[in-house]
Amino acid sequence: MNVVSQLILVRHGQSASNVAFPEADAAGRLESGLTGRDADVALTDVGTEQAQALGRWLATRPADEVPEVVITSPYLRARETWRIAAETSGLDLPAPRTDDRLVDRLLGDLEMLTRAAIAQRYPDEPGRLEAAGEYRYRPPNGETFEDVAKRVSSFLDDLNRDHAGKRVIVVAHDSVVLMTRAVIEGLDWDDVAAVARAGAVRNASITRFGGSSGELVLDGYNLVDHLGV
Repeated sequence: MNVVSQLILVRHGQSASNVAFPEADAAGRLESGLTGRDADVALTDVGTEQAQALGRWLATRPADEVPEVVITSPYLRARETWRIAAETSGLDLPAPRTDDRLVDRLLGDLEMLTRAAIAQRYPDEPGRLEAAGEYRYRPPNGETFEDVAKRVSSFLDDLNRDHAGKRVIVVAHDSVVLMTRAVIEGLDWDDVAAVARAGAVRNASITRFGGSSGELVLDGYNLVDHLGV
């Protein structure tokens, strides 16, 4: 087998940004109330509970479905989601490692800014976004979704080479989950937009690919039954 036998992608649990920015944008506020780097944003209490639910789900897996390899984004919210899930599961799970290619989409100069703050400080950017479209837009000193797809593709190449035949779980971000689908399934941007319209990648959701056929095939996307919602 030249691919992993199973790839499970988990979006991190609800983070402080997932709450603060929608509230600030809805109110038109210049400040979200959060400071510091995106990489250091913590889980909320709800996010912690979601990570615990993920751990309880892991505890119900049969032995031949327990992850053999664990890789997370280096961002705090992803690392904490896995730490809490692993502790809650009570299982003897492999030690996680991080991979910088799994970070969230980099927004460059727009990182941690509300929509109102972007409009005030970078007044040309809303127009550039509208003209380019969401998936082709590059924030100042940031990434397009194609950039995310390229690093995800590199990650998957290494993953399948180094861990062929293994069961792998990855804890990362919505952009990584979406671009992993794009890379594995060969989706174009219209396809990606259609997937996104069907529903955003939810916090602590599970996306599964099976590799028993010799190539990775989607067998579950954006699943949240384990969260009890």
